[in-house]
Amino acid sequence: MKSYKYEIFTTVIEEQIRSGILQKNDRLPSVREIRRKYTLSTSSVQSGFEHLMIKGLIKSSPRSGYFVLGTQNEDRGGIRKKTSPVARDELFMKNMMLTSKRISEVSSFNTAVPGDLLIPQKLILRTMQEVIREKGVALLRYYPSNGLELLRQHIARQMNAYGCELNPDELIITDGALQALTIALRSVTKAGDVVAIDSPCVFSVLEVITNLGLKVIEIPVDQKTGFDMAYFRKASAEHNICTLVITPNFHNPTGTVMSDQSKKELLEIAEERKICIIENDMYSDLYFGEERPRCIKSFDTKGLVMTYSSFSKTLAPGIRLGWLYAGNFYSKAERAKFVLGRSVSPVYQELVLKLLQSSSYQRHLRSFRKKLYGQEAQLSEALRKYFPEDSCFQRPEGGYSIWMRLPEKVDMGKFYQYCEKQQILFTPGETFSFSGKYSHYFRIIFAERITQESITLIKDVGEKVQKLLSGT
Repeated sequence: MKSYKYEIFTTVIEEQIRSGILQKNDRLPSVREIRRKYTLSTSSVQSGFEHLMIKGLIKSSPRSGYFVLGTQNEDRGGIRKKTSPVARDELFMKNMMLTSKRISEVSSFNTAVPGDLLIPQKLILRTMQEVIREKGVALLRYYPSNGLELLRQHIARQMNAYGCELNPDELIITDGALQALTIALRSVTKAGDVVAIDSPCVFSVLEVITNLGLKVIEIPVDQKTGFDMAYFRKASAEHNICTLVITPNFHNPTGTVMSDQSKKELLEIAEERKICIIENDMYSDLYFGEERPRCIKSFDTKGLVMTYSSFSKTLAPGIRLGWLYAGNFYSKAERAKFVLGRSVSPVYQELVLKLLQSSSYQRHLRSFRKKLYGQEAQLSEALRKYFPEDSCFQRPEGGYSIWMRLPEKVDMGKFYQYCEKQQILFTPGETFSFSGKYSHYFRIIFAERITQESITLIKDVGEKVQKLLSGT
C-alpha cells in the first residue's frame, strides 16, 4: 500500500485522539510547528491535515487553526463507538430471505424476476449508453413528479392497443410496482379500513398492507376455478370492504387468468358496493397464447379501477420503473407519490422511453415469452414425471410461476430441510397468507434458465417426496 510523507505526524494525532490524550475541541499544532518538528514541506503538512479532516477527526477554523472534532467515544472516521444490536423483525427477515435469496441460477426457483440469462443485457446496456450520451447532465436533475410526459403517452398508447383506454395525464410514473401499490392504497384507504386481497397473495403485497395498518379479508383463488366470486360477493355484503387488490392475469403464484365474463361480474359487485379495485397488471405481457388478456380496467365505465404495472418483470429487476393509472383518484395519488419521492430515476425513464419508441421492446417481449414458455414446459414435464401422482399443480397460461401442492402425508419440515441441505430454493406456501394455511404448497419460478442440472435437482426433490410418503 502506498505511504505518504504526512503519515509521520497524522498517525501520531490519530493515536492521541483514539487514546483520549486529545479531546474534542483541543487545538492542534500549527502548520509551521508541524513543518519544523517533522521536517516536512508546507504542502505535505496541509495534505496531512486534509487527510484527517476527510476521516472526520478534525475541523479547520479560519484564522484559528485546526481542532479535534471527535474523541475515542464518538463515531468519526475509523473510530467507532460501541453500538447496540439492530432490532430486526425475525418473521419479516425470514420471508425476505425465502422470496429473494439466490444461490445459483440452477437451484434458485424462488425469485420472481427474470434470471440473468433471460435479461436482454446488451439491449439495456446499449440503450442506456445512448441515453447518457444524448441527455448528459440533464439526467442529474429532477424530472417531473408524475414522470416524463412522453413516457406516459407511450405507456397509454401501448395500453390502448390492448383495448384499455388510458388518459396519459392520469398516469403516474413510479419507482417500481410496490410503490405504485402503496400510492394506490394510500389514495383510497386509511389505517383500520378493510381491504380484500386474492389469496394466495405474494409476501410484498401483504407487507404493504400490514405497513399501512389495514385489515384484510382473503378471497380464495382456486387453481382450476380461479377467483372465488361467490365468496367475494358474500364478504362484500357482510363487511365494509373499501378496496380489492387483485392480480387477474397470470396470478402470482397460481398462474390463473380471470375470464372476461368474470372480470365484468367483479366490476358489477364493485359498482354495487362502491368498492375500489386496485389491479396488478404486471404479468399480462407474459402470455403464452395468441393474445394478451384484457385487464379489468378495460371494462371499467365508472372509474372504480386503478391499474399498475412495472418493467422490472419484463426487462430486469434492477430497472425500478413502474406506473399507476389513478384515474378518478389522481389528485390524492399525486400527493401520495410526492411524499414517497420527488422524482423517479431519470435514467430509467429515458431508457424505457427509448425502448418503447422503437420496436425493440416488443421484439424482446416476443423472445422472452417464447423462452419462458419453453422453460415452463420443461419444468412442468419434470414435475409431472418425478413427483407423486397425488401432487397437484396446474400449468400456467403465462407469467413465470407454478403453484405446487404436495400430499397431506408429506412432512413439510423434512421436505424443506432436504431442500436446504441440497441448496434448492422454493418459496414456501405459508409466506402467501396471513393465516399460514398453504403449508403444503410451494411456488416454483421458471424465470431462470432450465438446464439438465436443474431437471436433475427437481428429480432428486421428487424422489425425496416419494420417500417421505413411504416413511423412509
